[in-house]
Amino acid sequence: MRLAVLSDVHGNAFALEAVLADIKAAAPDVLYNLGDTAWGAADPGRAWALQAEHAPSSVRGNTDERVSGQRAGKEAMRDWVRSQLPADAPQQLSALPTFLDVAGGEVRLAHGSPRDPWEALMLTATGRGEQERPATFAELRERLDGFEGKLCIVGHTHREMLTVVGGVTVVNAGPVSRQKDGLPLARWVLLTHTAGSWNVEYRRVPYDIAAAVMWTTRHAPAHFAANEISWLERGREP
Repeated sequence: MRLAVLSDVHGNAFALEAVLADIKAAAPDVLYNLGDTAWGAADPGRAWALQAEHAPSSVRGNTDERVSGQRAGKEAMRDWVRSQLPADAPQQLSALPTFLDVAGGEVRLAHGSPRDPWEALMLTATGRGEQERPATFAELRERLDGFEGKLCIVGHTHREMLTVVGGVTVVNAGPVSRQKDGLPLARWVLLTHTAGSWNVEYRRVPYDIAAAVMWTTRHAPAHFAANEISWLERGREP
């Protein structure tokens, strides 16, 4: 069994196209989407349509809750993103689960942690500004919330990470868009089940950043565009 998993598209249709092409070439058995679908400014409407056709969301991301209205804040950005989406998109997002078990219960999908899309599973805030450290094994066990399968894969932090705790392989997928490591490549993960165990392959894909920047410049409100363009070009949070 081979599972493709993507996360954190953040409304970037150009990065998503490249990831979907790479996934198609890899020919997995099934494709899952860990959420944060549309909150971004590089053609979120087309990114939504591509996901609806090829990679419907499996679980609810934290910014999906902003789009749906389940979480307050950043209303100006929310209103613009909503204007790019079908009218029923907020309702679709609000109906998604926080986690989903697949592959006969062996694999758990979530966005942040299985209990909260806003909670990072593999990173812990230090209390010093925005700095974070890797979660301890005790923190991981608590946040896994009783999961007894073989592998849990999440997104949210936009960091590629992997560890094992209590026999559970814990994977943080890299993001399709809005990378945080200074490497502006679109990411996805291939999970392969062989001889009773799961192997994890991180995939990185170049995409047409210039086209994404051009669309954002022409169509997104200026106060959103500048931030998005910096992120697209630098692969790092502005």
